[in-house]
Amino acid sequence: MATTTAKTLTNLDRCDRCGAQAYVRFEFDQGMELMFCNHHATEHGDKIRAIARGVQDESHRLIETKE
Repeated sequence: MATTTAKTLTNLDRCDRCGAQAYVRFEFDQGMELMFCNHHATEHGDKIRAIARGVQDESHRLIETKE
């Protein structure tokens, strides 16, 4: 499994489970993909990572930095 560097996920990319903003994209053979919010990526991610060809994880964008 590889970490991909596809274009950045935007607020138009939605979780395939609940419709919230997606922060993780799982890529599979033949161009198929699943997108999940951080909650569902955490809940199901280990099992899906085991079969995914690649993962684009942008969940780090959820962490606010204090200056």
